[in-house]
Amino acid sequence: MQPSLPYPHRRARLAQAMLDAGGGLAIIPTAPERPRNADNDHPYRHDSSFHYLTGFDEPQGWLLVSDSGETTLLCRPKDPTREIWDGKRLGPADAPAALGVTRAFDVAEIDAVLVEQLARHPAVWSTFGLHPALQAQIDGWLAALRDQARSGVACPGTQRDLGPLLADMRLHKDAGELATMRRAAHISAGAHARAMRFCGARFRADPQATVREYEIEAELLHEFRRHGAQSPAYPSIVAAGANACVLHYAAADAPLRAGELCLIDAGCELDGYASDITRTFPADGRFTPAQRELYEIVLAAQQAAADATRPGARHRDAHHAAVRVLTQGMLDSGLLDRDVVGDADAAIASTAYRQFYMHGTGHWLGRDVHDVGEYLSLAEAPSEQVDATGRPAVMKPSRVLEPGMVVTLEPGLYVRPALGVPERFWNIGIRIEDDAVVTDTGCELISRGVPVAAREIEALMRDGDRS
Repeated sequence: MQPSLPYPHRRARLAQAMLDAGGGLAIIPTAPERPRNADNDHPYRHDSSFHYLTGFDEPQGWLLVSDSGETTLLCRPKDPTREIWDGKRLGPADAPAALGVTRAFDVAEIDAVLVEQLARHPAVWSTFGLHPALQAQIDGWLAALRDQARSGVACPGTQRDLGPLLADMRLHKDAGELATMRRAAHISAGAHARAMRFCGARFRADPQATVREYEIEAELLHEFRRHGAQSPAYPSIVAAGANACVLHYAAADAPLRAGELCLIDAGCELDGYASDITRTFPADGRFTPAQRELYEIVLAAQQAAADATRPGARHRDAHHAAVRVLTQGMLDSGLLDRDVVGDADAAIASTAYRQFYMHGTGHWLGRDVHDVGEYLSLAEAPSEQVDATGRPAVMKPSRVLEPGMVVTLEPGLYVRPALGVPERFWNIGIRIEDDAVVTDTGCELISRGVPVAAREIEALMRDGDRS
């Protein structure tokens, strides 16, 4: 194992955190293989926390971390016959040198290994609710230990949730993680730019053309894979026209036509880390006046959110900043009627803005696209706050941002046909999303390799199709 790899250090940090909390043994399984149909599995993807601590991406793996710092890996044995079909296996004999763990065993020995190791610890740590079958297995191992009580064998008396410890570790990214996330964002930005050029070229060649959503999705996937990304980080949203008003719309076969907007929310996963970018662009490379009017509101809201994302600020500050700009834009454009909802303060207090903006402005980003990490400051006393629906509630304050955290900033406007809504805005859905690393002085938008200003998008789409 190369000394520079981060995994032993992470395991040591976890062991110390458990020791500080009273000690015990942590049990971290990787993700199970999942069947797709009768004779095929879905492409295998490891458990994020397991891989964060091991760098090991084979299925059927287990990691045990003791508060003493000792670590045990259980994995599949070498099997020359199966390796012909499924590929090489690391095997227990080579795991300690390759991964830096203290020892390794065949996963078939898991029951004996767990009973033996649990007998030496006061508590067992696992991530509650994440692996449905794990609790039954833990109960079985503890029952086996209780059966040996008359022989003087001890049994852990406490079960502890490992989730918060791992989440806090994963929330703060180190330099290596940030480098991988910058690379993932760069690849994803290139994919969005490719999709814009693809549509621009198609409509320049034939203004009466249509482009299917799945054709655009194919451009994204091609760009992800040709630059080394393993997969999309989540199902790509490619929404043509009115479909952009469906927040979790999946790329399908709807046609995109000249004069419509295309909303793409897509990002690749690279070496276990996600990116998450949204751009909205005109199919034929030219925003209509109504589209541009709303687009500029959303872009200004994102800038306000970025300005509010800095060390010492609260996570929700970005949302509040974006909501204020969006709400004022709704009033100025006529989406909201001042005579009905009042000024911006009144429209925010009544949550009238949620007719056109109904989601939050960002989330943690990392190994999962909606990454682990507490959004509230658990160390502070509760007070009256504004909840996710904009209504007053007694709750903990939002978490304070720190350097190394990564968040998304993704305001939007979604206008469905409705009485009192100006018809020129009907069926316009716009979202702009970038990935932001909290730095020592503010935030770095690492996904700006694809244009975001309306004029720059139009210029890119005029340039023609470039590889």
